[in-house]
Amino acid sequence: MRHGRNFNHLGRDCDHRKALLKNLSISLIKNKRICTTLAKAKELRKFVEPILTSSKDDSMSSRRLVFSKLMNKEAVKELFNNISSVITDRPGGYTRIIKTGNRYGDNAKMCFIELVDYGYNEKNKVQRNKQD
Repeated sequence: MRHGRNFNHLGRDCDHRKALLKNLSISLIKNKRICTTLAKAKELRKFVEPILTSSKDDSMSSRRLVFSKLMNKEAVKELFNNISSVITDRPGGYTRIIKTGNRYGDNAKMCFIELVDYGYNEKNKVQRNKQD
């Protein structure tokens, strides 16, 4: 029975799940957009949005808090130097999930998860091409 099961365990134990979400969030911060399964993206959103919120305040305590979650110096530098200045005006909702269909091998639902303010959607690609 699934009584009290409030989040998706992703078929992993606690340590493996934490490592997975940590690695996915580091990749999202570095690349601004990643392709993953829909279940992982939904759990990643819950994990990374509080980190992005705490990065808006550039203090030593918030840097330490973010580093304790990510454990990656390059990702923390990227987050506080570049991303936090872009998301300061946004009150929340820093990520976007774009469904892309099913994976060929196992028919898993696939999607892109991206940072909203780094417009990678098709509409912006068309506008950028017209400007060039």
